This record gives sequence, C-alpha cells and structure tokens, in this order.
Amino acid sequence: MIGHLEGRLRHKAPDYLVIDVHGVGYIVYVPLSTFYDLPGPGDTVALNIHTHIREDAIQLYGFRTVAEKDMFLRLITVNGVGPRLAVNILSGLTPDDLHRIILQQEGFRLKSIPGVGKKIAERILLELRDKMSVKKGREAEQPAPAAESSYGDAYSALVNLGYRPAEAEKALGKAIKSLGADPPVEKLLKETLRLLA
Repeated sequence: MIGHLEGRLRHKAPDYLVIDVHGVGYIVYVPLSTFYDLPGPGDTVALNIHTHIREDAIQLYGFRTVAEKDMFLRLITVNGVGPRLAVNILSGLTPDDLHRIILQQEGFRLKSIPGVGKKIAERILLELRDKMSVKKGREAEQPAPAAESSYGDAYSALVNLGYRPAEAEKALGKAIKSLGADPPVEKLLKETLRLLA
C-alpha cells in the first residue's frame, strides 16, 4: 500500500497527475484544492496518498494536506460515496468547511456539489455527524499533524486488512482515548487490533 509519494511532476491536469518516481510514472487523482497548490511540471512534488483497491484496478488519490486525506477517508465510509465523489466534494469544499457543514447540518451546501444529490447529502450529514463531533473534541486541543497522520494511516491499514469502515472508526476512537493524543501509528494499530480481536 502506498501512503506517500515524492517525485517529479510529469503531467498536471485538474483531475489527475503523473508523478515520476525513479522512472516509474504514477497516476494520482487529486481534488482541485491540491491541484491549485502544486508547482509546475518538472518540479518536485510530495503528496499524502490513499491507495484504493478495486477488483479491476488499483487507484491512487493524492492530497497536499493530512486534513484533506483524513476528510477523504471519512467521506468514503459513507454508503454511496466512492473515492471519485469524495474528491469532487473536496474540490468544492475545504475540510474545515465540510466539518462545519456536517456539524450544522447544512444539506443545501452539499447539494451544490456536482454529483451530490439529496439522498447522498442526507447520508453524509447523518453518517458523519457523530464522527465530526468526536473529531471536534480532539481538535480543540490542536493535535500535532502526526496524530492525524497516524489516524489516517491506521484507518487505511485496517480497511485494507478487511475491517469494515465503521468498525475501524469505532475501534480507532477507543484506542486514541486509551493511548492519548499523539500515539505513533504502530502503537495505535497494535491497540486497535487488540480491541478488534
């Protein structure tokens, strides 16, 4: 599983990039927010990566910030929201905006995003409301970026191991409560797997 890529930007388009890492070109799908922050072709770029595995393809999704990747991982736990739609949503809303929209249950803002209809907007608001409330409590203490990264990496690892997204979220939440604010990813995974056993 690829979690981070650093290499030379070979191709840059609003929907995907090609990153050359030692002669291998990786196609990476990105939200517009990441696209706008990128340097020009030929320059070095580093992205946080989510590896999405399907029966017929392995796709990479890239993000400039850990907050974007974390929100992407939360969005794809929602029934009916795939990686492409999650990227569309993050192209139109920042993670902070989306966090606020979910907490304030502003469905009309979500419906303004292409591909998000009434039913999908309602599912996002319903399924992520409690998760956003927990996250807000953690953010009040301004956790270090490593904590968010550990959460995202551990979550991604658990889903790739075959755990259901909701099951992984719940166990990670319990593990973070018992370990404290900034657990290393190895420790977080070990504790979460113990809770899931």
